[in-house]
Amino acid sequence: MFVLNQFALTKEEAVLMVIDIQERLVPVMEKKEQVIGNTNILISISNELNIPILVTEQYPKGLGRTVEALKNNMGDSPIYEKTSFTACTEALVSDLEKLGRKKIIITGMETHVCVFQTVRDLIQRGYHVFVVQDGVCSRTEENYKNGLDLMDRMGAMVTNTETVFFDLMKAAGTPEFKKLSKLIK
Repeated sequence: MFVLNQFALTKEEAVLMVIDIQERLVPVMEKKEQVIGNTNILISISNELNIPILVTEQYPKGLGRTVEALKNNMGDSPIYEKTSFTACTEALVSDLEKLGRKKIIITGMETHVCVFQTVRDLIQRGYHVFVVQDGVCSRTEENYKNGLDLMDRMGAMVTNTETVFFDLMKAAGTPEFKKLSKLIK
Protein backbone atom coordinates (compact mmCIF):
# COMPACT_ATOMS: atom_id res chain seq x y z
CA MET A 1 0.00 0.00 0.00
CA PHE A 2 1.27 3.48 -0.91
CA VAL A 3 1.62 5.78 2.11
CA LEU A 4 1.96 9.52 1.53
CA ASN A 5 4.75 11.31 3.32
CA GLN A 6 3.57 13.02 6.49
CA PHE A 7 5.42 16.20 5.49
CA ALA A 8 3.85 16.52 2.03
CA LEU A 9 0.53 18.26 1.50
CA THR A 10 -2.00 16.84 -0.92
CA LYS A 11 -5.42 18.26 -1.74
CA GLU A 12 -6.95 14.85 -0.98
CA GLU A 13 -5.64 14.78 2.59
CA ALA A 14 -5.76 18.47 3.58
CA VAL A 15 -8.16 20.58 5.61
CA LEU A 16 -7.82 24.34 6.12
CA MET A 17 -8.63 25.53 9.65
CA VAL A 18 -9.16 29.27 10.20
CA ILE A 19 -9.01 30.11 13.90
CA ASP A 20 -10.67 33.19 15.41
CA ILE A 21 -10.00 35.94 12.86
CA GLN A 22 -12.74 38.11 14.35
CA GLU A 23 -13.98 41.70 14.23
CA ARG A 24 -12.91 42.82 17.69
CA LEU A 25 -9.73 40.74 17.83
CA VAL A 26 -8.20 41.85 14.52
CA PRO A 27 -7.64 45.55 15.38
CA VAL A 28 -5.17 44.75 18.19
CA MET A 29 -3.07 42.27 16.20
CA GLU A 30 0.33 42.88 14.68
CA LYS A 31 0.48 41.77 11.04
CA LYS A 32 -3.33 41.67 10.75
CA GLU A 33 -3.38 42.70 7.07
CA GLN A 34 -0.82 40.02 6.19
CA VAL A 35 -2.77 37.36 8.07
CA ILE A 36 -6.10 38.28 6.46
CA GLY A 37 -4.52 38.49 3.00
CA ASN A 38 -2.73 35.16 3.27
CA THR A 39 -5.74 33.46 4.82
CA ASN A 40 -7.82 34.66 1.88
CA ILE A 41 -5.24 33.20 -0.50
CA LEU A 42 -5.46 29.86 1.30
CA ILE A 43 -9.27 29.99 1.29
CA SER A 44 -9.24 30.63 -2.48
CA ILE A 45 -6.84 27.73 -3.03
CA SER A 46 -8.99 25.48 -0.83
CA ASN A 47 -12.15 26.47 -2.69
CA GLU A 48 -10.56 25.69 -6.06
CA LEU A 49 -9.06 22.35 -4.93
CA ASN A 50 -12.12 21.22 -2.92
CA ILE A 51 -10.21 21.27 0.36
CA PRO A 52 -12.63 21.50 3.30
CA ILE A 53 -12.48 24.70 5.37
CA LEU A 54 -13.35 24.76 9.08
CA VAL A 55 -13.68 28.12 10.83
CA THR A 56 -13.81 28.89 14.55
CA GLU A 57 -14.98 31.92 16.48
CA GLN A 58 -13.91 32.53 20.06
CA TYR A 59 -16.85 33.88 22.11
CA PRO A 60 -18.45 35.78 19.19
CA LYS A 61 -20.78 37.68 21.54
CA GLY A 62 -17.72 39.46 22.92
CA LEU A 63 -15.22 39.30 20.05
CA GLY A 64 -17.57 39.60 17.09
CA ARG A 65 -17.84 37.40 14.04
CA THR A 66 -15.28 36.40 11.44
CA VAL A 67 -14.18 39.52 9.55
CA GLU A 68 -16.10 40.31 6.37
CA ALA A 69 -12.88 40.25 4.32
CA LEU A 70 -12.79 36.47 4.90
CA LYS A 71 -16.50 35.70 5.11
CA ASN A 72 -17.04 36.88 1.55
CA ASN A 73 -14.67 34.15 0.32
CA MET A 74 -15.62 31.30 2.69
CA GLY A 75 -18.88 30.23 1.07
CA ASP A 76 -20.78 27.81 3.26
CA SER A 77 -17.81 26.67 5.36
CA PRO A 78 -18.97 25.64 8.83
CA ILE A 79 -18.27 28.05 11.69
CA TYR A 80 -17.77 26.59 15.15
CA GLU A 81 -18.42 28.88 18.10
CA LYS A 82 -16.31 28.17 21.16
CA THR A 83 -15.37 29.45 24.57
CA SER A 84 -12.45 27.06 25.02
CA PHE A 85 -9.13 28.32 23.72
CA THR A 86 -8.54 25.17 21.70
CA ALA A 87 -10.57 24.79 18.54
CA CYS A 88 -10.78 21.07 19.24
CA THR A 89 -14.33 21.18 20.51
CA GLU A 90 -16.48 18.07 20.44
CA ALA A 91 -18.41 19.28 17.37
CA LEU A 92 -15.33 20.30 15.38
CA VAL A 93 -13.40 17.12 16.19
CA SER A 94 -16.41 14.99 15.25
CA ASP A 95 -16.75 16.76 11.89
CA LEU A 96 -12.99 16.58 11.30
CA GLU A 97 -12.99 12.84 11.93
CA LYS A 98 -15.86 12.41 9.43
CA LEU A 99 -13.74 14.08 6.76
CA GLY A 100 -11.09 11.37 7.15
CA ARG A 101 -8.25 13.77 6.34
CA LYS A 102 -5.12 13.88 8.49
CA LYS A 103 -3.26 17.02 7.36
CA ILE A 104 -4.45 20.28 8.84
CA ILE A 105 -3.34 23.68 7.54
CA ILE A 106 -3.69 26.31 10.28
CA THR A 107 -4.18 30.08 10.10
CA GLY A 108 -5.54 32.40 12.79
CA MET A 109 -5.22 34.33 16.01
CA GLU A 110 -3.53 34.32 18.48
CA THR A 111 -0.44 32.27 17.72
CA HIS A 112 0.47 31.64 21.36
CA VAL A 113 -3.06 30.98 22.67
CA CYS A 114 -5.84 29.51 20.50
CA VAL A 115 -3.59 28.51 17.61
CA PHE A 116 -1.04 26.91 19.95
CA GLN A 117 -3.63 24.99 22.00
CA THR A 118 -5.41 23.78 18.85
CA VAL A 119 -2.17 22.60 17.27
CA ARG A 120 -1.18 20.79 20.47
CA ASP A 121 -4.55 19.03 20.63
CA LEU A 122 -4.53 18.09 16.94
CA ILE A 123 -1.03 16.59 17.23
CA GLN A 124 -2.15 14.62 20.30
CA ARG A 125 -5.01 13.24 18.18
CA GLY A 126 -2.59 12.05 15.48
CA TYR A 127 -3.00 14.82 12.90
CA HIS A 128 -0.12 16.28 10.88
CA VAL A 129 -0.32 20.02 11.38
CA PHE A 130 1.01 22.73 9.07
CA VAL A 131 1.13 26.15 10.78
CA VAL A 132 1.26 28.95 8.23
CA GLN A 133 3.64 31.41 9.89
CA ASP A 134 2.54 34.32 7.68
CA GLY A 135 -1.09 33.36 8.32
CA VAL A 136 -1.01 33.55 12.12
CA CYS A 137 -0.34 36.42 14.50
CA SER A 138 -0.42 37.65 18.08
CA ARG A 139 -0.67 41.05 19.71
CA THR A 140 3.10 41.11 20.26
CA GLU A 141 6.05 39.83 18.25
CA GLU A 142 7.42 38.03 21.33
CA ASN A 143 4.21 36.02 21.82
CA TYR A 144 4.05 35.27 18.09
CA LYS A 145 7.62 33.94 18.02
CA ASN A 146 7.12 31.98 21.24
CA GLY A 147 3.95 30.34 19.90
CA LEU A 148 5.68 29.31 16.65
CA ASP A 149 8.66 27.94 18.60
CA LEU A 150 6.44 25.89 20.91
CA MET A 151 4.49 24.41 18.00
CA ASP A 152 7.68 23.63 16.09
CA ARG A 153 9.09 21.78 19.10
CA MET A 154 5.84 19.80 19.43
CA GLY A 155 6.22 18.53 15.87
CA ALA A 156 4.09 20.90 13.82
CA MET A 157 5.42 21.83 10.40
CA VAL A 158 5.93 25.60 10.47
CA THR A 159 5.52 26.75 6.88
CA ASN A 160 4.28 29.73 4.84
CA THR A 161 1.57 30.55 2.33
CA GLU A 162 3.72 30.12 -0.78
CA THR A 163 5.16 26.80 0.36
CA VAL A 164 1.65 25.50 1.05
CA PHE A 165 0.53 26.71 -2.38
CA PHE A 166 3.37 25.05 -4.29
CA ASP A 167 3.15 21.85 -2.24
CA LEU A 168 -0.56 21.52 -3.02
CA MET A 169 -0.03 22.35 -6.71
CA LYS A 170 2.76 19.78 -7.24
CA ALA A 171 3.50 21.09 -10.78
CA ALA A 172 3.12 24.13 -13.00
CA GLY A 173 0.98 24.06 -16.11
CA THR A 174 -2.14 22.53 -14.61
CA PRO A 175 -5.43 24.42 -14.99
CA GLU A 176 -5.51 24.95 -11.20
CA PHE A 177 -1.97 26.33 -11.17
CA LYS A 178 -2.70 28.71 -14.03
CA LYS A 179 -5.84 29.97 -12.28
CA LEU A 180 -4.36 30.27 -8.77
CA SER A 181 -0.76 31.36 -9.43
CA LYS A 182 -1.85 34.99 -9.75
CA LEU A 183 -2.74 34.91 -6.04
CA ILE A 184 0.92 34.66 -5.00
CA LYS A 185 2.53 37.00 -7.52
